[in-house]
Amino acid sequence: MATASLVLIAALRRTAGRLGRGAAYQWGHMGSCNCGNLAQELTQYTAPEIHRNAITCGRGDWNEQLNDYCPSTGLQMDSLIFEMLTHGVTLDDLRHLERLSDPHILNRLPGGHRHLRHNSREDLVLYITTWADLLEEEWTARLEFGDIRKAIESPPENTIAPVKAGCPAAF
Repeated sequence: MATASLVLIAALRRTAGRLGRGAAYQWGHMGSCNCGNLAQELTQYTAPEIHRNAITCGRGDWNEQLNDYCPSTGLQMDSLIFEMLTHGVTLDDLRHLERLSDPHILNRLPGGHRHLRHNSREDLVLYITTWADLLEEEWTARLEFGDIRKAIESPPENTIAPVKAGCPAAF
């Protein structure tokens, strides 16, 4: 599963929000499908640019692009995938995203595990939102609150000198 980060969580939430508000969605279009919509948020590429890069490299759909991915080819599509990977997603995450099939995410769906239609805007929004929730929980759990908790439980001894009667407070 992806490495939880604020950048990735925010990109997932923006993607779900855009799709929920009616952003272009077409499962057969490399720039407007499941992976294509997330790619728009994680990279500087537009949907037409993503689609053109994928068609130019001639490897087929996202699954085939991911299977043939090689960071050293110099192909624009490989550069785009590499950029997505630098934000914490894995090749498997992207494969699952295109098919809405990650068992960890499906198990966390509101109402329990169920099959999602990979080419449904509503199912994609639900999947991405659930994925963002999962990553946010993981990210929050990793935060180090030890020092804060320690300070609350054991405040330091009186570190501010008491103000003597008749002296103006120097605050």
